[in-house]
Amino acid sequence: MSLRRLTIALLLLLTAGSALAQPRTGIAYWDLDHLYDTIPARFYNDTDYTPGGRLQWDTERYRRKIRNTAAVIDSMRLPLVALWGVENEAVVRDIAAACEGGYSYLHRTLNSLDGMDFALLYYGDLFDPGYDEPGRRYLYIEGTLRHPVRRTAGRTPQPARTETIGLVLCSDTRTAAWVVRDLREERPGVKLIVAGRSSSLDPAAYGLRDALERPARLGRGNVRRRSGWLMRDRILADTALRTSAGDVFARRYLFDPKTGKPLPTYEKGHYRGGYGYALPIFFYLE
Repeated sequence: MSLRRLTIALLLLLTAGSALAQPRTGIAYWDLDHLYDTIPARFYNDTDYTPGGRLQWDTERYRRKIRNTAAVIDSMRLPLVALWGVENEAVVRDIAAACEGGYSYLHRTLNSLDGMDFALLYYGDLFDPGYDEPGRRYLYIEGTLRHPVRRTAGRTPQPARTETIGLVLCSDTRTAAWVVRDLREERPGVKLIVAGRSSSLDPAAYGLRDALERPARLGRGNVRRRSGWLMRDRILADTALRTSAGDVFARRYLFDPKTGKPLPTYEKGHYRGGYGYALPIFFYLE
């Protein structure tokens, strides 16, 4: 077996165990790598991602990207999926409509220079967003999470638990540090979950733990560099939360069989038709 195929096989094997014994509530984060629609924007330059642009981004390619994205989300089967790299609400609506899971969605415009936004897909019977705050390269969503009733043979079902959580979605590591610092001061009773790029943030200093520390230590990651796998995106969970099993979501169809890397939509300007250069990451709440 070639080294590239061995790398993919090991990643699939190591992540499979996390998916088999799933707790009830899981949260994922995924960088979609510039999922634009095909309509030219008025307030930022997206000409590359138009039918007449450098990348020849047309309706057929857009719809394929939407189908690919929805297929991965359906495969994860998680009640909350945070997305980075969507252009607008119409894109998010198309993703949600293509999913089989019956997701509601929340999208906010961040007014970023490249037009990229955050969005959250969620099951409305499990999560109720009550407050949100968009900013430059971040989105904060606060809401009530309802854990499903657990049923065990021979035992009385435990009542459903509810708790208030705050999702901090960040695409810039320096932004993550000051947003979390301010939230700890302003909303001390909220249990925070930080997803995205947060390498400059010391989790322990803010009452957080890195849900992906173990897979990262074992050499797994969600992007591929020349030096190997890198866990570029992270999920940091409040120490007050009961958590388990954080990892990278890896399936064979997400990889280029020739290179062993995640199969991107574009590579060096050439259309590949893949799912994206970054793999989703996830963790579970007990």
